[in-house]
Amino acid sequence: MKKNVEIKNRTSLQRVTLLGLIVTIGIVFGDIGTSPLYVMKAIVGVDRNYDSDYIIGAISCIIWTLTLQTTVKYVLLALRADNNGEGGILALFALLRRMPRRWLYIVAAIGAAALIADGIITPAITVTSAIEGLKIVWPTVSVVPIVVVVVIVIFMMQQAGTGRIGRFFGPFMLLWFLSLGGLGLLFLFKCPMVLKAFNPWYAICVLVENPMWFFILGAVFLCTTGAEALYSDLGHCGRRNITVSWLFVKSMLILNYLGQGAWLILAENNVPVGVNPFYAIIPADLTVIGVIMSTGAAVIASQALLSGSFTIFSEAVNLDFWPKLKIKYPSNEKGQLYIPAINWALLAGCILTIAIFRDSSHMEAAYGLAITVTMLMTTILLTFWMRFKGINKIVCICFFSFFTSLEGLFFVANLFKFEHGGWYSLLIASVLAAVMVVWHKATGKRAQMIEYRPLAECSGIISAIKNDSTIPKYASNVIYFSRSSDKKMIETKLIYSIVNKRPKRADHYWFIHVEYVDIPDTLEYDVEIISEHTIYLVTMRFGFRVAPKVSVYLRQVVEDLVADGRLDLLSTYPSLRREGIAGDFHFVMLHRIFSASSSCRRSDRFLMLIHGYLRKIGLTDHSAFGLDTSVVTVETVPLVINNTPGRRIRRIDR
Repeated sequence: MKKNVEIKNRTSLQRVTLLGLIVTIGIVFGDIGTSPLYVMKAIVGVDRNYDSDYIIGAISCIIWTLTLQTTVKYVLLALRADNNGEGGILALFALLRRMPRRWLYIVAAIGAAALIADGIITPAITVTSAIEGLKIVWPTVSVVPIVVVVVIVIFMMQQAGTGRIGRFFGPFMLLWFLSLGGLGLLFLFKCPMVLKAFNPWYAICVLVENPMWFFILGAVFLCTTGAEALYSDLGHCGRRNITVSWLFVKSMLILNYLGQGAWLILAENNVPVGVNPFYAIIPADLTVIGVIMSTGAAVIASQALLSGSFTIFSEAVNLDFWPKLKIKYPSNEKGQLYIPAINWALLAGCILTIAIFRDSSHMEAAYGLAITVTMLMTTILLTFWMRFKGINKIVCICFFSFFTSLEGLFFVANLFKFEHGGWYSLLIASVLAAVMVVWHKATGKRAQMIEYRPLAECSGIISAIKNDSTIPKYASNVIYFSRSSDKKMIETKLIYSIVNKRPKRADHYWFIHVEYVDIPDTLEYDVEIISEHTIYLVTMRFGFRVAPKVSVYLRQVVEDLVADGRLDLLSTYPSLRREGIAGDFHFVMLHRIFSASSSCRRSDRFLMLIHGYLRKIGLTDHSAFGLDTSVVTVETVPLVINNTPGRRIRRIDR
């Protein structure tokens, strides 16, 4: 039944409907849809002594950047690289993580970290650009306090989820894009010469002839910063809905850029400093309405990026890129999740961005550099995915060469903004990427050090302990978490806990193996009875977007076993059994602490030390699995890493 529902949901995402297109416009294109607020302003800021050829050439760069970068790479190619309907750089990595090239995890970590850094700056620059329009009506208005209030409201909204307000995103953004196109047409008719921008020759000329080409490219790149978010939202709307709606969105964006360019040409180089061409093409009587709509679009763009950031961190936890985090689900809608710690951390970063840069012109320098890194990393992963799918090697090389050259050019251009603010986004991305790489590598190293033994060899002693009435009963049901993916093997430390540390007599012994699979919404289990009415091995499989509420799902597993007559859940204490009272459940969790007695390389020792500190910023294992602390015992065991020859003490013969 569940599989049928999943198939139905996936099929619905593939259907192109009017409602689906409107929802897609509201969810997917918020970030890229607010770029007209600041792109042309940034381009004019590069060279205030512009002429018509400069404006036409810059718009030509915009048109062909949207075509090559967004349309070709993301809409036509990247959207096909879906992980069972889900998109984004970590979902793409999940498709490739079993490839022999193990260094790909570094590529994924860098890309994800840079995308999060971009998500911190996006609410600041979009809201600031929108609110700055008030200066046209009230020149003395203080923008920063208003921006801070709006940003705080955006982040506070996350606690309740966006299910209800999300219904208004589509119609609002549809009206927004229609307004963009309509305003652009008003001035396009007044200066049709701007249509020359469709000729790529003008783009080449403005870059070749202008010594400030790198600043021009850095400003132009801002028009496509939402392309990566477009790919990340694949799971919400489906490839076909995104592809079809992009045709409309791209048309409206280009019309608006053409209209702004026409106004600049007609202004004949008499544009006052600080004037935003976006607001200049809005009729004076509608300026306040324009500011309100711009703010609404900025809120929606910020909301989309915040939801995307939550998804990235959720995937990062399940793919061993980040310590465990507390994840809430405000609604039953797919993709609706809320991570409190991340929400408030992003809010702090966003307010810090506003405090440091204060106006959108300065924020433009910090914006764009990090996302070029994400795009480069996505290109690398996409190339391997294409090869993995059997696409011709020459085609893969051509794809890789073209887009790394294009994005490398944008990256170099944005590097010239490093001193003016690019350092900020790279600093955030570097810290996040370092945490992801260290955590992933340390988690893998710790997993390699765990010793296993056949479970069949242990069933005899466990059954003997169960039947030994001289040992005090520990609990009716004792539950351990096993890291072994092989059903025939079990960790030696688990057996040591049952047999040696303190013999734990129980009626039933449960070994639960939690497995995260690449299919995002998977929620299933299988159970194997190792010893009748004594030892149960349960494997729970969670998609990387499913909350692992182990205690809830274990109760359901137990109910199934009782219904099948494979488990007697009643307490073995006669007084309780007569009353029909079920036996109790107690979880025992092992916390592996790096041992100082390890004989290992200095780099491994440092890695384990950092892992220990990072572990403190995340949830404990029992909290991450949704367990009640009153029924959990945590036992510490040493983690010994011996990968260098150790010395043996020498006996002195007397």
